[in-house]
Amino acid sequence: MRFKPSFLPDSGPIIGAGYLVLWLLLGATVQPYWMLPYGLRFAALLLVPLRYWGWLLGAELLAAASLRWWHGLPLDVTALLAEVLPAFLVMMACMWLLRRLHLHPSLHSPQDVTRLLLSVVLVVTVTTAVDAGLLVLTNSSETSELMIRVIAEELLSHYLAILLVAPVLIMLLHTRLERASVMRLLMDVLLVLVPSMAILLVLSERAAPQPQFARVLSLAPVLFFAFRHGWRGASLAMLITSLGMTLADVHLGHAPPTAAAYLFLAVAGTGALMLGSATDALRRSSERVAEQNIYLGAVNRRLDHLAHQLRDAARGNLQADENQRRHLAAELHDELGQNITAIQTHVKLAQARLHEVGMDDVSASINTILGHMRRALHRLLDDLRPAILDEFGLLRALDEGPIRDLLTSAGMRYHVALHGDPRRLDDDTRTAIYRLAQESATNTVKHACASEFRLRLRIGERNGITVALLDLRDDGSGLPSRLPRGGRGLQGMRDRVTSLGGQFRLRTDHPGVHLRILLRSSKSSAVKDGQN
Repeated sequence: MRFKPSFLPDSGPIIGAGYLVLWLLLGATVQPYWMLPYGLRFAALLLVPLRYWGWLLGAELLAAASLRWWHGLPLDVTALLAEVLPAFLVMMACMWLLRRLHLHPSLHSPQDVTRLLLSVVLVVTVTTAVDAGLLVLTNSSETSELMIRVIAEELLSHYLAILLVAPVLIMLLHTRLERASVMRLLMDVLLVLVPSMAILLVLSERAAPQPQFARVLSLAPVLFFAFRHGWRGASLAMLITSLGMTLADVHLGHAPPTAAAYLFLAVAGTGALMLGSATDALRRSSERVAEQNIYLGAVNRRLDHLAHQLRDAARGNLQADENQRRHLAAELHDELGQNITAIQTHVKLAQARLHEVGMDDVSASINTILGHMRRALHRLLDDLRPAILDEFGLLRALDEGPIRDLLTSAGMRYHVALHGDPRRLDDDTRTAIYRLAQESATNTVKHACASEFRLRLRIGERNGITVALLDLRDDGSGLPSRLPRGGRGLQGMRDRVTSLGGQFRLRTDHPGVHLRILLRSSKSSAVKDGQN
């Protein structure tokens, strides 16, 4: 997989010129344990396409020649090549291999930071080992103690150089920054980093131990930027504070910091970079969670809207069903009931003639059949739309109506406890309460083998909404372990409650069945005069 940088110009001469300028600027800061051009080389080989690596090598040779000339050293081509080529070629080979293994200039997540730091450790170890081997070959007279010190110095300075330079170049050349983020970063640099650096420089002017104390304090703004701006803020603050403290030491004539000070800087910088990356990952995770919450909120509102539409549709179906029942009951009462009455009247008028011809038994049989038909019609009318519910209201219908007749005829005791004013309920809710009680009583008579049936209704107000709590229970055999196929009694009750936005709870007491139903009225809580 080939790597293509985001913001680098597609021109070798321009890339080489930029690399040369940065090398010369960073080369002026070189000192023991401090080799920033090495970090520039690592970052350039990581970011620049392979086809432009030759321009990097040429720019580095030119930079080395310029520095030799600046310091008054002879421009020896052999010495110049020996100084640049081995280190550059070894790092080039390492970076080519790592890029083949899909190393990308990314600090997007803690995993990316860890992968990059491990690559840095590998490159630094390999290049230091090569430098150590060349040093042994060219300076065999050096003592082992000096060799170890030189190797340790290179390891620390090279790692620190990459840690300071590479993240900043990755940020500038391979990361898209939003304008708002850049403005916040620059504002914090002016308001936080610049005053902090001024305070640290004042402390550095004093005698020991204040300069070392100031170097430790330089970690504070780095941590602030890590929390505030993630790995970008941490890398920028770390580079600025480190350069500022180093230039201050040179300007004030302080002794070069010890290896312990640079080791502290390397450890603190690594921790700050990891902390910044973790902060970025946490912030992105929080943003994703917030976006998901917004999306889920919209979905929930949509579901609530759909549920409201479904409840309205179900309520409409119930109303249509009740209206159809009312219409059918009226038709049966008016047509069939009147016809039965007419037949009874004609039979009564014909009784004298039937008596004359000895057919009294025929009239008696007809009257018996008509009586059965009238009673069956009354039961059917009560099932369709009980007249007592319309004529005398909900409470009397529950206490004295067909439900009591049904249970009493089945030899069961019927206990009723009614509290509250049903006038506060809308018509659909009152009808649903009666239908639920009727269905439950019918199921008890058919299946429960119970001796008593209890009904308790409590109507009240909760949070400004009129609610009705219906409690139905019997002392029968309870529900079977498996409900019979085709049974629609309990499911029909549950669907009726759900369509009205209520709550249906079934409890299998021992013995018996216990139903607790909560219904909310859509009617205003204001009570009207008159009994429904």
